[in-house]
Amino acid sequence: MSKRLLSLDIVRGMTVVGMIMVNNGYHGSFEALRHAEWNGLSLSDLVFPFFLFIMGVSMFLSFSGKGFKLTPQVLGKILKRTLLLLLIGIAINWFDKAIYGNFGFQELRFWAVLQRIALCYLLVSLFAFAFNRRYILTTATLLLVIYAAILIAGDGYSQEKTQNILYLADKWLLGDAHLYHKSAVDPEGLLSTIPSVANVLFGFYCGMKIKELHPILEKTNALFFAGSVLTFAGFIVNFAFPCNKHIWSPSFALVTSGFCTLLLALMMVLIDGRGKRGAWVDFFQIFGTNALLLYITSEVMAIAFGRIGLNDLLFDAWSSLIPVPQLASLAYAVTYVAMNFAIGYPLWRKHIYVKL
Repeated sequence: MSKRLLSLDIVRGMTVVGMIMVNNGYHGSFEALRHAEWNGLSLSDLVFPFFLFIMGVSMFLSFSGKGFKLTPQVLGKILKRTLLLLLIGIAINWFDKAIYGNFGFQELRFWAVLQRIALCYLLVSLFAFAFNRRYILTTATLLLVIYAAILIAGDGYSQEKTQNILYLADKWLLGDAHLYHKSAVDPEGLLSTIPSVANVLFGFYCGMKIKELHPILEKTNALFFAGSVLTFAGFIVNFAFPCNKHIWSPSFALVTSGFCTLLLALMMVLIDGRGKRGAWVDFFQIFGTNALLLYITSEVMAIAFGRIGLNDLLFDAWSSLIPVPQLASLAYAVTYVAMNFAIGYPLWRKHIYVKL
């Protein structure tokens, strides 16, 4: 592959925009902008697994450019990035409490989105350099089978904490005070990281196909086939293990990986194949080229605005103009996207890409 795939940045940018909108809904937002309460699949549930999948694609393209040689420098970068993401994620959780005067660590939540990204990145990086790449799909499938067995043996679908192995494992490791308490289990907990690694591996596999196949038509055909197989497999598995984002069920990992593969293939056809450009491409590219930075700024911004009461002022302002609560909530979320666009735009114009 001689040139950078613009479609990869676009899908990554779409994902980050989705993450910002989902995380900044307010009051009565549309059902699509809220996570499914337990079993089920909403539009909001797609954004995080999409990010992990795209990370897997990017990882293969990056590592292949280094010849898959694990030099001390490459290992150092992997460990540094992992540690940085872990620390930033924990720091955001701490800031969320410290801004209200709780500077202690007694109730600090250790798991969150960036922490899961860090663990998945580390584990797939180690896999990439330690194992033959012929075993990508085998490894991803094995992880899902092992996780399915854990769910069966440990009552992983139970909403009773004391019965659910996912909660019990996190409680044993970290203690209840350090966990997420708005759900029966911590949605970014330890055991549910197992199937999320599969999302990254499926993306890693697609990255391999993108690298190996040269005409754009061959790339997109391979992705459409892979996406169809993953989606179909996910719907079949759904009969035994219903889609559930909170526990990251095997069907959820398969379906979301399939959907993202199909979306990436479509964007490759439109953008890299047919050369479609326009304001919408530039818009998502701005978010895609500084994805983690803009996600972090959106989280910090939301925490700070909540502390000073600006969130309420913004929503009240939109509510006074838009009497429909769902539309006012949507406008509020779009406002957050616009504010982060204002941060990302000058960076994009100056070709400044912050790598975390």
